[in-house]
Amino acid sequence: MSRSTPDFPRNWLASALISGLVLLAPLPADPPQCDPGNAGFTLPAGFCAVLVGDSLGAVRHLVVAPNGDVFAALNSRGGGGILALRDTNRDGRADIRKQFGPGSGSGIALGQGYLYFAMNDRIVRYPWAPGQLEPVGEPETLVQGLPSDGHGSKGIAVWGDSVLYTSIGSRSNSCQQADRQAHSPGIDPCEELATRGGIWRFSARRLNQTMADGHRVATGMRNPMAVALQPGTGVVFAGMNGRDQLSANWGYSDQDNAEKPAEELLRVEEGADYGWPYCYYDPAAKKRVLAPEYGGDGREVGRCAGKRDPEVAFPAHWAPLGVRFYDGTMFPASYRGGAFIAFHGSWNRAPLPQQGYRVVFVPFRNGRATGGWTDFAVPTSSPTALRPTGLAVGPDGSLYISADANGKIWRVVAR
Repeated sequence: MSRSTPDFPRNWLASALISGLVLLAPLPADPPQCDPGNAGFTLPAGFCAVLVGDSLGAVRHLVVAPNGDVFAALNSRGGGGILALRDTNRDGRADIRKQFGPGSGSGIALGQGYLYFAMNDRIVRYPWAPGQLEPVGEPETLVQGLPSDGHGSKGIAVWGDSVLYTSIGSRSNSCQQADRQAHSPGIDPCEELATRGGIWRFSARRLNQTMADGHRVATGMRNPMAVALQPGTGVVFAGMNGRDQLSANWGYSDQDNAEKPAEELLRVEEGADYGWPYCYYDPAAKKRVLAPEYGGDGREVGRCAGKRDPEVAFPAHWAPLGVRFYDGTMFPASYRGGAFIAFHGSWNRAPLPQQGYRVVFVPFRNGRATGGWTDFAVPTSSPTALRPTGLAVGPDGSLYISADANGKIWRVVAR
């Protein structure tokens, strides 16, 4: 836990459940019947899946309320705003859909009395009452004027009722003088880092904040939009999308371009620097090396010495868009405390085959990743039949997966 993380209540939801303040609708006693072929997934033995809803639009991150209602952020291809889904007959499939609010967005979180929504340029909160499918009041702006060009999508996480974390991605690929142009040198120092390329902390209570009101927790992250809080500790973890175009801009081989740099799961520590744009993580060498924009040759470490390494490194260009720690009890004990990561899949490994398009599981022990990972959900038909964007754990411990390009949400249960 970083020294600056306040010690807010760690299990407010459980307390509210016990007191009868939150759970206004009964939960299903048993998991739903799963779809034939696991709704198009290949899953580990003992798991199956049901399609919660399709033709939903571009569903990004999602959250599940204590009564099982599902809320998903929509970007503009889905009409924007928030999509709310309810399963009234407990068959696992949503039979009521509501959509509310303007704005294209990605981040969503549920806190004490509020539903939070991150658009590209602002973060709002909707007054929310337990058991309600729609807000009980108009949205209030928490933070406005956020940088929105380039990697504009925001991931958010709320700790207690007071602290809001958000990712702010970079404007550029590697902070070049001419973005994504061959042999264009990097700007030094990279001016973007003053307001981008990291994780910021804001108040979850104060309205109409600006960037000047925020605190930069950590820097050197190109696009860390997959943000999650570790249950019980409040430590922030982020899935970072690494840089592109080592071959097109700097003459790296096709193989090196497809395999470098690693995608990263980061343990976000106060004041830490993860190296972007000056460095990238080479998964073969298992270290950060100097980027070619700043004089690197693919081997030199230079100024990258001392930059923080990832908690876990993954194949290049897989695009992690969602992270969720498993704090349920439905899945076997080996999953508890570990993290699921949604990879949207690559676009820039050509001429080598594109990869990614899956949900993986990272086991943790004593609060830290053990170093490995395994596939959890992969599509059984075409690779892009699953372009996952968000993850959530339901009140019964099932895992929800959203996919924007597919316009679908699934629910995975253990049998």
